[in-house]
Amino acid sequence: MDLWERLQAYRNQENELQWTGTFREYFQMVREHPEWAALAHARIYQMIVHAGVDVAEDGSRHYRFFESDLFGLEHSIQQLVDYFHSSAQRLEVRKRIVLLMGPVGGGKSTLVSLLKRGLEHFTRQDAGAAFGIVGCPMHEDPLHLIPEELRDDLLRTYGMYVEGDLCPVCQRRIAEEYPNRTEDVPVERVLFSEKHRVGIGTFSPSDPKSQDISELTGSIDLATIGEYGSESDPRAYRFDGELNIANRGLMEFIEMLKSDEKFLYGLLTLSQEQNIKTGRFSMIYADEVIVSHTNEAEYLRFVDNKKNEALRDRMILIRVPYNLRVGDEQKIYEKLIRDSGLKDVHLAPHTLRVASMFAVLSRLKESKKQGMSLIKKMKLYDGKTVEGYTNKDVRELRDEFPMEGMDGLSPRYVINRLSTALVRPGIRCINPLDALRTLKDGLEQHTGLGEEDKERLVNLIYDTRKEFDELAKTEVQKAFVYSFEESAQALLNNYLDNIEAFVNKAKIVDPITDEEMEPDEKLMRSIEEPIGVSENAKRAFREEILIRISTLARRGEKFHYQSHQSLKEAIEAKLFNDLKNVVKITTSTRTPDREQLRKLNEVANRLVAHDSYCSECSNAILQYVGTLLSR
Repeated sequence: MDLWERLQAYRNQENELQWTGTFREYFQMVREHPEWAALAHARIYQMIVHAGVDVAEDGSRHYRFFESDLFGLEHSIQQLVDYFHSSAQRLEVRKRIVLLMGPVGGGKSTLVSLLKRGLEHFTRQDAGAAFGIVGCPMHEDPLHLIPEELRDDLLRTYGMYVEGDLCPVCQRRIAEEYPNRTEDVPVERVLFSEKHRVGIGTFSPSDPKSQDISELTGSIDLATIGEYGSESDPRAYRFDGELNIANRGLMEFIEMLKSDEKFLYGLLTLSQEQNIKTGRFSMIYADEVIVSHTNEAEYLRFVDNKKNEALRDRMILIRVPYNLRVGDEQKIYEKLIRDSGLKDVHLAPHTLRVASMFAVLSRLKESKKQGMSLIKKMKLYDGKTVEGYTNKDVRELRDEFPMEGMDGLSPRYVINRLSTALVRPGIRCINPLDALRTLKDGLEQHTGLGEEDKERLVNLIYDTRKEFDELAKTEVQKAFVYSFEESAQALLNNYLDNIEAFVNKAKIVDPITDEEMEPDEKLMRSIEEPIGVSENAKRAFREEILIRISTLARRGEKFHYQSHQSLKEAIEAKLFNDLKNVVKITTSTRTPDREQLRKLNEVANRLVAHDSYCSECSNAILQYVGTLLSR
């Protein structure tokens, strides 16, 4: 379709979302779809679950609603979803303010933004349809038209729970326009929109001397007081405060604890009693989720103030720390770069991973566990296998520092520095060393770092570079092995044939001569020794491998050389060791001969063809590895 056809299709779609009818018609619909009358907390929980939930083998849950924008915040997300789940059951916890507390750039604002955008989208779907009384400034639930005396019968007969009262505007309108016939009151479909101030409100504190509470609760319309004669006439009042328009949905309180006390105490009644005190009117019912966010320093100051005890008791605190997993940190930068307009600069493989390693290392605390370095800790948190450590050790490491991740370098710093490198004139490709260089240079410009912090971070740059050195050598060695995967699998198959014969006390049949031979002990030990399998432990290790093969076979899965971490390392070590001298001589020669030059070009082309390198970064990594091997 061309643009004009798309515009017409969009208008048609918007028209289909419009619905207006009587309360009687609405009630018939909501009997069939009771979820349409859900309270605010329940609506948000429905929205999250509707997007999909995956349950892992360990019982942990993955919520697809957050998966494309938030990474490494599973614990915080689970706490938030648990809050909405409990609140959806109308438990007391729903009468609390959610306070997201964490360092700058940790994802607090993104989390709230996701909920707001999600509500906008969800109310445009059939599953999340919402309806309100036509003309109500708070687009309130039409079921409020049912008198209090009939609601118990409604719950028993239809299973429909109704909570709340009509706002002053609707009370007056219905008394004057629809006396004794509320079934004729017009109802319309409501589409939540932050831009149009429907169902989603946002409040940001500013100078308390100039900021008025009316921004939250509305204000008197001075132009109409003369016409209606009283400030208590709802027609002379603007019910357009952020708390008013957020009714039925979500209210975001930005940097809540920086607000003046008069704004904070205004939330006490709303959170506990679900009522807003507005002007000269009685309490006005409001059904909304209040989500606020702040940093740790502001929160600690707030806690230390005894006057804030009442409000603190009405808060649910959810910590939103920095991500501590390298893989998830890399996804953050991939998303930010993907969403940008950058197209002409190539990112060499491992560039974002190396930057992510440095960022995560800056957030980790030194463990008191013997032999536990930050690098090992980083790998364990990232789900990697580290010899001598188990999942139990990971749990103990997390318990050692409950506040880990609340400080360190933010993703903003890293992406700012990468952006600086990406837009330099004449740059066509940046590699991991470029990334580390720009991250190191930026430390001098970082205003929040002391000299001791800078020295520590510079040391972490060197630690990260050492990790990249090993990564680069492995990458080049793999490229030197022609058809690495096939070679690794062939070596594995040979090893498996031999250990099977060894365990079963059988012989190996030569595929060419059909000659029966004893298992090749030299081959088996050449693979096992580099990963620390002793002579006494070799039988147990070989039996473990055969058991793993049998287990996978029962599931219909095939055993691959990467199926067993230790064996994978052993296979790679064996292949790389055989090629070590070839790689060293070829890459470190300053004036390669014709054969060596041919080999280098062949390896560079293989990197380009199979590993997302460009001609520039493939040659750069070959030269760098040559320098490393010649030391």
